[in-house]
Amino acid sequence: MLLTLLLQAATGMDVTQLIIPIAIGLVFYFFMIRPQQKRTADAKAFRQSLAKGSRVVTIGGLHGLVVDLTDETVVVEVDRGVKLRFDRSAIAREVGSKATAAATETPAAS
Repeated sequence: MLLTLLLQAATGMDVTQLIIPIAIGLVFYFFMIRPQQKRTADAKAFRQSLAKGSRVVTIGGLHGLVVDLTDETVVVEVDRGVKLRFDRSAIAREVGSKATAAATETPAAS
């Protein structure tokens, strides 16, 4: 039955009718799926590279200093003596790093 449907569809099908859905699929992949996969991989690499002493911001906006790390959790000190435990996936970004400072630094006007 599938073969019959394919043969019927092939008789009235033009090449452009086949190219347009393929082109739409490629555009969808390169502009939506691939960039999202790259962001996910970058976020995973960042979370694995966390170290003690890093200043971080959680996805909820809480700022703190990383004081302890395990494979799945991070202990963040938010105030003197106040330590909170988070999953690594809850860490959004690092603040005050050399990479962030270089990106936000503007050249001095002469």
